[in-house]
Amino acid sequence: MSKKKFDTGGLVYSTDPNFSVEEQHEEQETLSIAQQKLKVKLDTKQRAGKVVTLVEGFIGTLADLESLGKQLKTKCGTGGSAKDGQIIIQGDYKIKVIENLQKMGYSVK
Repeated sequence: MSKKKFDTGGLVYSTDPNFSVEEQHEEQETLSIAQQKLKVKLDTKQRAGKVVTLVEGFIGTLADLESLGKQLKTKCGTGGSAKDGQIIIQGDYKIKVIENLQKMGYSVK
């Protein structure tokens, strides 16, 4: 038996007897490749000193974010994930990721 968890936005208790928690799914439409402004950087925070390459600033649906993340992971030959609007590539692949994104037509900083 699994319980469904709701994001209450930090709400713990309400005195309103008519209050109900409603799930909100608002996905933005994916911008075209030319309109995307992505930032690539290296990060080691909360990763026990391991280096990861972060790609931030993607605006679009989760499916498109995961698709782009999969392409980048395949090009780099490493693992990673795509969530919370950012793509995480395991290892120091900053230059390789920037080159691949520019070949795809993205504006990279």
